[in-house]
Amino acid sequence: MLKALLKWPLILLLSTALPAFGGPHPLPSHQAAEIESLVNRAAELLEERGRAAFQDFRKPGAGWRYGDVYLFVVDMQGIVLFNAVRPNREGRDLLDERDADGKRFHRDFVDTVRKFGSGWVDYMFPRPGQPIVTIKWSYVCATRIDGVEALVGAGVYVD
Repeated sequence: MLKALLKWPLILLLSTALPAFGGPHPLPSHQAAEIESLVNRAAELLEERGRAAFQDFRKPGAGWRYGDVYLFVVDMQGIVLFNAVRPNREGRDLLDERDADGKRFHRDFVDTVRKFGSGWVDYMFPRPGQPIVTIKWSYVCATRIDGVEALVGAGVYVD
């Protein structure tokens, strides 16, 4: 418990003191804080409950998903462990997947977590149920799931 209490101030310090891997995000501070809080709470739940937390993340109305904001979980090798709106991506190695601009955004997620513990990454990605890509900024945070190093994230689409 002490370890968990000491970790969160460090993560919050890193998320505000260090620049995001993809550069400073263009989000209003209240929106960025909301996403960071959601992801940090998810990271804590994943460390406590492991993969069993995925059931909570999928429950409609549980507060883990709203509008176009949803959680995703990726291990440090780029395997998608959980995606709330695209479960067909689960179990797939997407480390080298490229967005519409050629950016390997899963690699950027992993690099951000390895270098900073958490941070923001920008990339091009379609909104749920939409074929057209748009700019998305995702906040990712280090976590452990059943002893495995991973990251959890959520993002905001910017029009």
